Amino acid sequence: MQQREEKHLEASLESLITQVAHVKNALHSFIFKLENEYERLTWPSVLDNFALLSGQLNTINKLLKNEKTPSFRNQLIIPLLLSQDRDDDLAKVTEQRVPVFSHEIVPDYLRTKPDPEVEEQEKLLSIEAARVGPEVAQKQIQTLNKLCSNLLEKLSNPRDERDAESAALRQNKCWFNPADTSALVGAVAFGKGLSKCRPPGGSAAAGHAGPPGALMPGGPPTLQQVTMGAAGQQGALGGPPQQQGQPGKMPGIKTNIKSASASMHPYR
Repeated sequence: MQQREEKHLEASLESLITQVAHVKNALHSFIFKLENEYERLTWPSVLDNFALLSGQLNTINKLLKNEKTPSFRNQLIIPLLLSQDRDDDLAKVTEQRVPVFSHEIVPDYLRTKPDPEVEEQEKLLSIEAARVGPEVAQKQIQTLNKLCSNLLEKLSNPRDERDAESAALRQNKCWFNPADTSALVGAVAFGKGLSKCRPPGGSAAAGHAGPPGALMPGGPPTLQQVTMGAAGQQGALGGPPQQQGQPGKMPGIKTNIKSASASMHPYR
């Protein structure tokens, strides 16, 4: 009976070692890709590697929880020989990680409890948790559950719904100030709110009429002033003034130009 249990234990250990070796190989391959093929590595490939590791870990958990697998917690490991000399067989089995089985490394590799520092931190956390009353703890639990529920709801919503909500928020949000826009339009179109600046000697210039085509001070140029100014510029350049119907004139303002020339020409 005892021999049968030992054989069953050895078979379970071999199966467990095989599964752990698969996980180790997958980790080696993934780390190699991250270090050497990171330029060609894509996010779907990373997800595939994570999925492979997750599946292998789940296989190990199922193996440990299987009814036919003996309980490894009931098994004890006792060091029979400790030595400061190098053990080649041990180094080969551990892939050169443990070349010596000495008094220094045995407590770390055969430890069944956390480190003393970790145990002390756990005690402090337990004492702090005991100080919290049941009502406060219940409120904190409800708050945490609410946050988790909202997060899960956002993650479970389709992407189209999230995009629609974002678009609605952008449309409802006002990106400009209506008052500033109205003031700017009034200033550009009608000169509303602008200060009236006169050039030096404007009062003297206002007493006599300027030559034909000159701009009237203190006000924007009118259609008549613009056309006369253009005719005056052509005369100053030595060319004949444009006649009615010639190219360059706007056909819609022939009457205005003719009436202005008739009323302001010095020889008529």
